[in-house]
Amino acid sequence: MTVDAQLIEHMMNPKNYGSMESADTQGIGKNPENGEKVAIYIRVGKDEEQPYVQDIRFQAIGCTTTVVAGSMLTEEAKGLHFQGIQELVDTTMNFLDKIPEEDAACSEMVALAIKAAIDTYTKRQEDADYPVITYTVSNSCVPKEDHSEGHK
Repeated sequence: MTVDAQLIEHMMNPKNYGSMESADTQGIGKNPENGEKVAIYIRVGKDEEQPYVQDIRFQAIGCTTTVVAGSMLTEEAKGLHFQGIQELVDTTMNFLDKIPEEDAACSEMVALAIKAAIDTYTKRQEDADYPVITYTVSNSCVPKEDHSEGHK
């Protein structure tokens, strides 16, 4: 399947979309600039005491790019141990440094939501009442030419 065909498939039939009542952890990524948010829900499995993503879901209040990124990244995250999740997040963030900010913001929001869910899980091992972690994007989804006065 070509890259374009994969993108269209994720756009038309997003994978892992929806909430998860039996989630062991949640995380949120948000863009305060436009109010978009992504919530990640993970059911954690244990393999030789190493936690891994047994199942993952996401919900998004955002654009099509956010939904496509959510579909693609959650598919990649399934079955990964937490160390693999950190590598997925790091690789995604490094890739996003190479593209325009406005194109990076949506994918960054999803990657940060996944990281927030893993970090929330880790914190809840010490404090069961630890609140859901929310991370905020550093990229702007407003094209550079729109940053001039009068445009917000």
